[in-house]
Amino acid sequence: MASSYSSSSFSAAAIIALAVVLVAFTGSSSAQLSTGFYSKTCPKVFSTVESAVRSAIAQEARLGASLLRLHFHDCFVNGCDGSILLDDTSSFTGEKTAGPNNRSVRGFRVVDDIKSKVEKVCPGVVSCADILAITARDSVVILGGPSWDVKVGRRDSKTASFSDANSGVIPPPTSTLANLINRFSSKGLSAKDMVALSGAHTIGKARCLVFRDRIYNETNIDSSFAKKRQDQCPRNTGGRKNLAPLDVETPTTFDNKYYDNLIEEKGLLHSDQILYNGGSTDSLVKTYSKDAKTFNDDFVTAMIKMGDIDPLTGSNGEIRLNCRKAN
Repeated sequence: MASSYSSSSFSAAAIIALAVVLVAFTGSSSAQLSTGFYSKTCPKVFSTVESAVRSAIAQEARLGASLLRLHFHDCFVNGCDGSILLDDTSSFTGEKTAGPNNRSVRGFRVVDDIKSKVEKVCPGVVSCADILAITARDSVVILGGPSWDVKVGRRDSKTASFSDANSGVIPPPTSTLANLINRFSSKGLSAKDMVALSGAHTIGKARCLVFRDRIYNETNIDSSFAKKRQDQCPRNTGGRKNLAPLDVETPTTFDNKYYDNLIEEKGLLHSDQILYNGGSTDSLVKTYSKDAKTFNDDFVTAMIKMGDIDPLTGSNGEIRLNCRKAN
């Protein structure tokens, strides 16, 4: 039987087929992100954000860790789409009060302030999701860590999901090593990425509530370190909100001292110390402890990969005018 295609229709079909192959080859919509996305539409976005982040951290150094964590918690729940910033509405309960976030994630007012400043420079152009990605990088740099070119072009989700945030995609501080590796793997991040990203705990603080069990019940912990933490965090009552630094040595400087802490059994959270506890990630912890450049390089690589998790691009989502609510 002769083909029913004419030469012209075959050419069109071939072009369509090639386009499909190219889309498959380039991967997810993260391929549409680029460092120069706002070069013409909002060339001042990076300097505007950086100035606002610097001002916030000057008032409270801990905000650097908070802004970095917002980006992480956003990306792990349905991708880097700014959904964590949405307040509850009559049609959905958002992510802010989900278990991993409730009374834990912070920095929302800082993001509001940054968004308002960006809106004055270029109204309706820059997404809240991109602002989170940029503030995460700026927070690291301002506190002494490495820099990288942030890919932008994400759009904002119009909704958020309490149930998705509670589904276990964000690893809890009680995680086993296998659980950590699996959670990160499900987002396209390797074990090396996971250990490097855990180095973000070189800044910031944690509440007594989340480390109490470790300092009283675990044995792979330096005794003097445990005693010092116990003074701030009573065994049975009170002190639930008391804070302790995740990095005992340099809690407001982004460096590789976090890994020294783990080797000395001074990891504050169970999910920290499990990275150095006779398992498959011990060697990476040793490497990062000895070699700050390798840690910085791997952290940057992992941050860029994390920022590529399922972004909304093109005509998907929207550019929110207020990060707390859909347009």
